[in-house]
Amino acid sequence: MAYPLSMTAEVQSALAAKRPVVALESTIIAHGMPYPQNVETARAVEDIVRAGGAVPATIAIVAGVLKVGLTAEELDRFGREGRSIAKVSVRDLPFIVAQKLDGATTVASTMRIAAMAGIRVFATGGIGGVHRGAEKSFDISADMTEFAASDVAVVTAGAKAILDLALTLETLETLGVPVIGMATREFPAFYSRHSGHAVPMTCATPAEVAGVMRAKWDMGLKGGVVVANPIPEEAEIPAEEIAPVIDAAVTKAQAQGIMGKETTPFLLAEIAGVTAGRSLSANIALVKNNAMIAAAIAVAFAGSAS
Repeated sequence: MAYPLSMTAEVQSALAAKRPVVALESTIIAHGMPYPQNVETARAVEDIVRAGGAVPATIAIVAGVLKVGLTAEELDRFGREGRSIAKVSVRDLPFIVAQKLDGATTVASTMRIAAMAGIRVFATGGIGGVHRGAEKSFDISADMTEFAASDVAVVTAGAKAILDLALTLETLETLGVPVIGMATREFPAFYSRHSGHAVPMTCATPAEVAGVMRAKWDMGLKGGVVVANPIPEEAEIPAEEIAPVIDAAVTKAQAQGIMGKETTPFLLAEIAGVTAGRSLSANIALVKNNAMIAAAIAVAFAGSAS
């Protein structure tokens, strides 16, 4: 029996009626952006999902309860309290629940809870993957293994640019995870539309993505789908411009001994400082764009149900 979930009335009603729902994570609120931009973005993303014909379900853990859909008050508190709230991946879920703590869910734990709720589409910023130097550190995000376990399609602007994108794509291939370029033949690199790495498959429309999802799960093929959706052209920071900034931030993190789940928040903050907030603006733009595409995919997937 699945662990009981607490859903808002809006989400519960939509799921019961088999209407489209889009999951959203809470780590991006608590750890990915500063206040108040984090809350403003979270609310805007929910509005975009609704405008696209789907119901948003921001996922988090509140006093040990798995929440599928947050109230306005809960969302604001997660934004204000930020990094004082635990960053929770799948391995952390039992402890946070048993101790009745608050937790901001990562891509991996959001996927797991979304799958438990029966939500098939999830919009995020960028997925985790294989970190640079993983051959020594073994630092590989739990997002990778979660894609092999949870039947959820994740709309993302590629993997975070701070990662080793080639090894991330290789790992997804090994795990049997389809990586679909959303109207692109190149895997996007978060801030940048181009990475130099090809995607193995491309879909021209959200309906085509929904068809791949349906075919995969109807065949009993377990696990998720990566929908690689490039940042809007007007918001991107070209790879040749952002790469030296990322390299410097990675070097600084290594020098300070920053590892594990603290790595990404540190690097994002460093990059935002060096780019005078331009990277934050890019992050906000790509999250909104992903929410729009995710809503369209969710609508198409719901409409394809037999």
